[in-house]
Amino acid sequence: MAGSPILSIERAGSQRHRRLDSHSHPEPMLLWASTATVTMRTAARDWLVPPGHGLWVPAGAEHSETTLRDGEVCVVRITAADCPIAWPEPTGVSVGPLLRELLLHLSRCRRDDPSRHHAESLLFGLLTPLPAHTIQLAMPSDPRVRGVAESLVANPADPRELAVWAGEVHSAVRTLSRLFVSETGLTFAQWRTHLRIRAAAEHLAAGASVGATARAIGYRKPSAFIAAFRRTTGQTPSTYLRHNPPS
Repeated sequence: MAGSPILSIERAGSQRHRRLDSHSHPEPMLLWASTATVTMRTAARDWLVPPGHGLWVPAGAEHSETTLRDGEVCVVRITAADCPIAWPEPTGVSVGPLLRELLLHLSRCRRDDPSRHHAESLLFGLLTPLPAHTIQLAMPSDPRVRGVAESLVANPADPRELAVWAGEVHSAVRTLSRLFVSETGLTFAQWRTHLRIRAAAEHLAAGASVGATARAIGYRKPSAFIAAFRRTTGQTPSTYLRHNPPS
């Protein structure tokens, strides 16, 4: 039997605002945000990696990391020569229950465990890119809007409008408004809506009801939440409910 392509699986708690400066690895890597929320900055874009999601980073790709919400992260490193995945760019993946259990199993079992080869084959087979309808969210880099964005990621239900945030970060409203558009391609209101809908998808997939999800992300009326969800994703919230598997 061939040797394991997995070099290491590291599981650790990560504290909010923990940062890793720009670096690269000679081997491919999978970052799984088990319960933490992490942003990863690459040459092409910033990635928001919420709980239950992962990011595939190919060998040699420069990246930096910031933890926005405390929790557990898992880093899987794979030998470049034996890696069965050849994605040339960083790629987002969803880590469902089966994939999560496989990662946990592999982190505990020995390299000579008879089940390891089959578990690894299944793990790599389950790693698929997130579908096109998945909400992509650019994170701004300017310190003023970055601070606002990170606060909202930590608490999507925060109701403060841009004028209040401007006072918080000691900036003019017009400046913040311009920066949001230039750095994310969205207005502040649009960006916050996308953030809330992305957070809603996580709540729904975890089994929360539509009403509870709406309240958790800052909507007083479920009807307003449903309308925003449909505008943003083209689908209804029920599509994302745990008992409705994606098509």
